[in-house]
Amino acid sequence: MKIPGCATLDGTQKYQQRFANAAPHHFRRQQDLVLSSIGIGTYLGNANEATDQSYRDSIIRAVQLGVNVIDSAANYRFQRSERSIGEALTALNELGYSRSELVICTKGGYIPFDNAPPRNVRDYLDETFVRPGIAGFDDFVGGSHCMTPAYLQNQLDQSLRNLNLECIDVYYIHNPESQLGQVSESEFYYRLRAAFELLESNRKDGKLQMYGVATWNGFRANPQSPEYHSLSKMVEIAEAVAGESHGFRFIQLPFNLAMPEALTLMNHAVGNEQLTLLETAENHGITVVASASMLQGRVAQGLPESVREPLGSLPTDAQTAIQFVRSTPGITTALIGMSKVEHVEENLKLTGVAPVGSEGFAKLFS
Repeated sequence: MKIPGCATLDGTQKYQQRFANAAPHHFRRQQDLVLSSIGIGTYLGNANEATDQSYRDSIIRAVQLGVNVIDSAANYRFQRSERSIGEALTALNELGYSRSELVICTKGGYIPFDNAPPRNVRDYLDETFVRPGIAGFDDFVGGSHCMTPAYLQNQLDQSLRNLNLECIDVYYIHNPESQLGQVSESEFYYRLRAAFELLESNRKDGKLQMYGVATWNGFRANPQSPEYHSLSKMVEIAEAVAGESHGFRFIQLPFNLAMPEALTLMNHAVGNEQLTLLETAENHGITVVASASMLQGRVAQGLPESVREPLGSLPTDAQTAIQFVRSTPGITTALIGMSKVEHVEENLKLTGVAPVGSEGFAKLFS
C-alpha cells in the first residue's frame, strides 16, 4: 500500500524538534515547511543491488541525523534511486518517522529506462511510449528529453509508484533547457505553459504539492545564450495558469565553489532592475535548492586556507564545500549525493555547526 500524505508544516516542525542540538539555521522555513539546510541526493552510483542497499541505508541514516530533504529523478540509476527511496521511506515509517516530516522531491523529463539500459533505445521508446500513445518519436528532443503533458503525467505516476507514495512534495521538470537547442523560445515557453497546466491539475488531484524546474545551465547562462531561462517569465506563466496561488515554488541549479553564478552573475531582470538569480528568486517567493554542491567531489579537495578559514576551518574539505553552499544567502538546501553511510555521518556533523554569518561569508570575496 502506498504511503499516504505529504510533508506538512506541523510534521516538519516535529522533525526539527527531534534535533534539539542542531545548530541555529540548520533548519529553514520555506513554503510553509521546515527544510534541512543539507539534503541527500541520489544521482550517482552503479545500477545494481549493492548500490540500491547502500542508498537505502544512507537515506535512513541521513534522516536519523537531521536531513529531511530527499532528492531524486526518474532517470537516476534507471529508476533504481527512486525505488531505493521508496524502500527507505517504508523502513523509516516503521522506525517512527511520519510521511509528514519528510520533503520528497523528484524530477521528470529524461528517458528513464527501467533498471538497466535497453539493448535498443528506439525499440524501448516504441514499446514504452509510442505504441501506448504516451508520446511520439518527434516529442523526444535530441532523442532523450520530453516534457509534453501526457509524458510528464506518465512519469509522475511512475515516480509515485517507485517511491511508494500518494503525493510528491516537489516535482521538477528536469533540465528543460535541453529543449532550447531544438525549438524556438516562443515554442519552448508554450510547452512550459502546457507542462505547468498539467502539474497544476495534479496539485488539485493531490499527487503533488509544489513544482518547479531543475536546471543545469538555464539559470546560469547569459540572457543572450540559447540555453537561458528567465525566472521572471516562468513565474508569469505560472501566474497566468493558476493565479497567485500557483504551485511553481522551487527551482534547482548547480551551485558550489566553482559554479557561483547564482550569487555573482546579474543575469536576471525584475522590472527594470538587473538582479542575480538568488535575488530574483527571493523577489518572486521561489525557494532555491543547490545541486552539485561538491561538484562530485571536485571542489572538496585541496582547498586553500583563504577559503577554509572564513568558512570556519572545518575538519574536512568536503564539509567546507558544503558549508559554503548552505551559508550562501538565498540558498535553502545544499544537496549532497551520499550513497555510503560513512559519508553521511561525516558530512552531517555539520548539523551541529551553524552556517557562516554574513561577515564571515563576505571575507571569501574580499
